[in-house]
Amino acid sequence: MLFNTLHFAVFFSIIYLVYWRILGKRFEHQNILLLVASYFFYSFWDYRSLFLLVFSTVLDYFTGIQIERQGSPHRKRFWFLTSVIINLGFLGFFKYYNFFIESFASGLASLGLQVHYTTLQIILPVGISFYTFHGLSYVIDIYKGRINAERNFVSYSLFVSYFPLLVAGPIERATHLLPQIKKPRFFDYAKSVDGLRQILWGLFKKVVIADQCAPYVNAIFSQVDTASGSTLFLGAVLFSFQIYGDFSGYSDIALGSSRLLGMELLRNFSYPYFARDIADFWRRWHISLSSWFRDYVYIPLGGSKLGKWISLRNTFIIFLVSGFWYGANWTFIFWGLLHACLFIPLMLTGKNRQQVESLPDEGVWPKPKALMQMILCFVLVTHAWILFRAANMNEALRYFCNLYQADLFSMPTYRPWILMLTIACFMLFEWIGRQHMHPLASPPLRRSMALRWGIYLLLGLALLITQGKEQTFIYFQF
Repeated sequence: MLFNTLHFAVFFSIIYLVYWRILGKRFEHQNILLLVASYFFYSFWDYRSLFLLVFSTVLDYFTGIQIERQGSPHRKRFWFLTSVIINLGFLGFFKYYNFFIESFASGLASLGLQVHYTTLQIILPVGISFYTFHGLSYVIDIYKGRINAERNFVSYSLFVSYFPLLVAGPIERATHLLPQIKKPRFFDYAKSVDGLRQILWGLFKKVVIADQCAPYVNAIFSQVDTASGSTLFLGAVLFSFQIYGDFSGYSDIALGSSRLLGMELLRNFSYPYFARDIADFWRRWHISLSSWFRDYVYIPLGGSKLGKWISLRNTFIIFLVSGFWYGANWTFIFWGLLHACLFIPLMLTGKNRQQVESLPDEGVWPKPKALMQMILCFVLVTHAWILFRAANMNEALRYFCNLYQADLFSMPTYRPWILMLTIACFMLFEWIGRQHMHPLASPPLRRSMALRWGIYLLLGLALLITQGKEQTFIYFQF
């Protein structure tokens, strides 16, 4: 069930009415409703994958209690490793089995050894990377003594499978979401209205920006060997906006939907294309994943407290694992390594923490220096996205080679002027609202009813005009 469909609108409307009008303040009953709704939502994709989700939930619920009960460190470690190994085992099998077997056979072939191997026709369960990380963070926090094991099975199951975030995040923490699940929730009109605004903005990003970029991106990436350099550059830029509109649009709809239900999810994006360097970009892009790797991989490896070289090693590992998390393809691994190569010079020069403050409040236009930094960062990120989008490393290398030709500065084959103007207006609107959770929450809109409703109608009209065939979200494949 896609967020950008009538099915979801009807589904959510029914849940919303029952949740507030019938169940009222009985949060235990609300939790049961949300759990049933979440399982229905997930089984809408493929009911067979639901069994894996339930198994993972039962596993971590049971092992979490066992970790807390054991007095012996060795027994605690046994139950902890049981959960981690089984969870990562399932993730590795479904997501990486074919990749490993094919890479192993290719490696032997390069040495002159031919082996016969069999790949499996495995259907990747939607959202497995996300709910696996939910469970892993939960058992790690129990093992480290940060939280107590949850005894209420409904509460824990809802934490893992809460439908707004189930298939594409954000990756939640038990310390943040579970306390909200375990206490009464009260209807808040202001939060509900803002939730609707965020949903509207998310739908605009997905339908008007991402989905309109997709046909051009698909066409250009299918013409790697024949397209001009300028056309290839256009394809890379459009993919940058496609993946941003697609993924951040999903996150906006997830956060807005959850606010309508009285719960706050972790923020996942903070205007990443206004970042002034790669370190700043990663503080703003897929924030829940970046912070997950920081807290559960980077810091346990020693973080930055054991010297610069250990810190560099840990950073390299984080980017490598981040790339591998996205998928079983060498393109994702090299995408992560490229970001590591862009990030590490900032660490060596001590500049990786220069832009930790919020986006500069410089009025309507940024200062020339900040603007040049943002443009440079965007260009670097856009080049990296070529690796992310390419079907394989051969295609990615051909794309890079053909990009820098003499015709790089010629007119591209495709000239989507209306789409480019829409993207320019979109980015301007995001810049104006950069100090807020989403642009529709900016003060000028809150102060002027005429302006506010004018923007709503304009966005709604754009959705109606561009609404075509429903397209899935890119991050569902991860």
